[in-house]
Amino acid sequence: MAKGLLPVAIAVETLLTPDILRPARYLGNELGSVHKLWNEAIVRWALTYPEVYEVGASNLGHIILYSILNTQPRQLCDRAYLPAADFVTKLRTTNTPLFAVESRQALIQFDILGFSLSYELGATNILEMLDLAGIPLTAQERNAPGVWNVETGSYPLIFAGGQTATSNPEPYADFFDFIALGDGEELLPEIGLVIEEGKLAKLSREALLLDLAQVPGVYVPQFYDLTADGSVQPNRAEVPARILRRVATPMPAYSIGLVPYVETVHDRLVIEIRRGCTRGCRFCQPGMLTRPARDVEPEAVVEAIEQGMRATGYNEFSLLSLSCSDYLALPAVGVEIKNRLKDENISLALPSQRVDRFDENIANILGGTRQGGLTFAPEAGTQRLRDIVNKGLTNEELLRGIKTAYEQGWDRVKLYFMIGLPGETDVDVIGIAETVRWLQQECRLQGRKSLNFNITISNFTPKPHTPFQWHSVSAAEFQRKQTLLKSEFRHIRGLKVNFTDVRISAMEDFVGRGDRRLTPVIHRAWQLGAGMDAWWESLERAYGAWSQAIAEAGLTWKYRQVENGEWNIFAQPENQTNHPAVLSANAEANTPENPSFYDAPLPWDHLDTGIDKQWLKDDLQRALAEATVPDCSFEGCSHCGVCSVDFGHNVVVSPPAIPEFIGQFVPNQQRVQRVRVWLGKQGDMALVSHLDLMRLFDRAARRASLPITFTGGFHPGPRIIPASALPLGVTSSGEIVDFELTQSMDLEVFTTKLAAQFPANMPIYRVEQVDLSAPAATQLLEQAEYEITVGLVDEEEGIPFNLQLWQAWVEMVLNSQEIWVEQTTKSGKTRAINLRDRLFHLELIPSAYSAFPPSHPSLRYIGSCRNDGTLLRPDALLRMLEQVANQKLQLFKTHRIRLILQTEVL
Repeated sequence: MAKGLLPVAIAVETLLTPDILRPARYLGNELGSVHKLWNEAIVRWALTYPEVYEVGASNLGHIILYSILNTQPRQLCDRAYLPAADFVTKLRTTNTPLFAVESRQALIQFDILGFSLSYELGATNILEMLDLAGIPLTAQERNAPGVWNVETGSYPLIFAGGQTATSNPEPYADFFDFIALGDGEELLPEIGLVIEEGKLAKLSREALLLDLAQVPGVYVPQFYDLTADGSVQPNRAEVPARILRRVATPMPAYSIGLVPYVETVHDRLVIEIRRGCTRGCRFCQPGMLTRPARDVEPEAVVEAIEQGMRATGYNEFSLLSLSCSDYLALPAVGVEIKNRLKDENISLALPSQRVDRFDENIANILGGTRQGGLTFAPEAGTQRLRDIVNKGLTNEELLRGIKTAYEQGWDRVKLYFMIGLPGETDVDVIGIAETVRWLQQECRLQGRKSLNFNITISNFTPKPHTPFQWHSVSAAEFQRKQTLLKSEFRHIRGLKVNFTDVRISAMEDFVGRGDRRLTPVIHRAWQLGAGMDAWWESLERAYGAWSQAIAEAGLTWKYRQVENGEWNIFAQPENQTNHPAVLSANAEANTPENPSFYDAPLPWDHLDTGIDKQWLKDDLQRALAEATVPDCSFEGCSHCGVCSVDFGHNVVVSPPAIPEFIGQFVPNQQRVQRVRVWLGKQGDMALVSHLDLMRLFDRAARRASLPITFTGGFHPGPRIIPASALPLGVTSSGEIVDFELTQSMDLEVFTTKLAAQFPANMPIYRVEQVDLSAPAATQLLEQAEYEITVGLVDEEEGIPFNLQLWQAWVEMVLNSQEIWVEQTTKSGKTRAINLRDRLFHLELIPSAYSAFPPSHPSLRYIGSCRNDGTLLRPDALLRMLEQVANQKLQLFKTHRIRLILQTEVL
């Protein structure tokens, strides 16, 4: 491509045929999306999230980095997500490369692609995205001599960030040009400046990567080698021997960003209140990799939430931290926000909290008309084992927190436990069931049903950079302990228990503590179809793919060590043999009883996370002695090594006074005014579903500060009532929606406010005040007028349609008194319907849609459209024409011209 020319954008709409589910995933037209001019940017980023849109678009890190990068001058940041299976098929069959959703440019046109790697088995999705983009999978394949310039054919730089990438990137090292370690808020803009300077200086790819390797937090794997002793060492003098993890201060203002039209996994505003955790749970990798703890000032949190709720229109917000309860200002912040937004039906979700700090204040901010679920993680069933893992939770604290939840109205609580922890005995395993039974017995109130629990039993998986990184448990032992627990749970009522599959845990361990020898395993597993979704859709198929990949790489012996629970999982037998004698001899040389075992190099030792390895060894010994370590945010320093110039120190904000709680939301059901709105749904908005459109109406009304009336009941909702649901993919210029208000508004003011919050492709044509005693539009609806473009299924392209023949078919329909079809009801029964009774007008018209060739005629018709099920949809009209023409027809385009109410018919 010649320099300065704009690449041709992908024609996305042509790919979003009716067989594609949730097509709005791929539009890039959300509120908050940024559309920068391509040719004005020097550095072009694409944040490529290796999960489907519903997961990626609601990820807070993804939103924050997207917002920050788009504030950088001369830089552009777009987004891409893993397509769903149906769209993957569409891309491959049409030879269309994977594209970024806003610019709709192929990913291969960008300078840099950044993947989030937050799960050990997630790299296969990254390979799928690279392959769909037409980009070679390994850094070596992408290397080329000469000036690096994507515009003249160079491949983009590919990097990964996220928890797994920071923890142990070695199994994935060959796939990436570099790894971003730690927090990205400050690191990514620095990377962008280096790339900008490198482009202007016309550096080669290798020279540019060498410059990037000088940036603290950037690890370039090709400048390091796996050595014979298992350590990773530099292969050139210009790069550091150890790479520093970056630490940044949370910036909640950047959390106010994308508002997807599609319902996402975390469909709410998320504001980070605390980054890092110093509780010191010995199994917890995030707690070790995010130190020190950094509180956000309460005023900044309150301001971000209040501004964010006004700007996004969400009806729910979440406060995010590894342990929200350790944010001492939580009660004050939560009550303040609930008080300020009391009349707006706003609810709060807390993803993680300490049961020992759950009290009435927390219950107040979580409660209300849409009371959310409660999740606590005791982790172990006995006090002894909780001390071993340094959970910092007593039985008395556990009971007090659960009892408070029950007394405040919760009838079901979710609990997380783990099995397979170091030092665990069968008494500890059975202790999980005994703890649950004890909590149920203690939480009883007259007139209330007993407390129920949703329980998740996870298999402990050792993680790098934790005191338990040297521990391992056999798959057979996990299965035995699961069987033991299942037997105990059979005697307890009111439980819903979920056990993690042992094979998933073993595979996570195998990859998570692996080294560069696993690159061909991951590559082959992807080729065999082992995407992340495969674990949930077909566990047998996913496990089979990984097992086959391991076998083909000659690493079955290594996986067996993990599966058998041997501590010595990184030693490699001489000559790659798996002879039992060799394995036995090797195991004797390196055992946990041998002090040198803990000093053996680990694949992640070259990453400087701030945690001293000797401290991890010492803390493991403290664990085995059942000794606890205090939380250094609130007590004395534990001397882990993090607090320093490079990583900073704990920042703990003193809690402000808790305001008086003024009460939960009471829905205002007063109906003072009804406003009827006629609007359109044009262009790409046709690909937004009806349910997603209803959320759009609610959020637009909230952003516009319209005084919407609420319904009553346990789940009050806004009284925004559409006359009829518009099918997905259908455009319209005549939708009708009733808005009921708690106070009277000038219609011009109402229209101006609402139109300002609607997308450009949802114009408002007309607004009227309607008497509250009159029926709603949905009750008055009688008919609908459509314009449809149709054609013969087997017709030849480019041949003009026979006007006389189509006119004859139209007249045959009009002259018919009866055209019967069989219709299947929701209950599965079939009944005969005379469709002719539902048709009031039909005519052949010149095509209004130039995208279709002359061989495709257009028809305009008026048919029944009542909400009692008396309808004449476009596909039903097609069936009528097929009967009289004795031809198979297809529908190309549907446009609803208007909805017709009873008053207009009369």
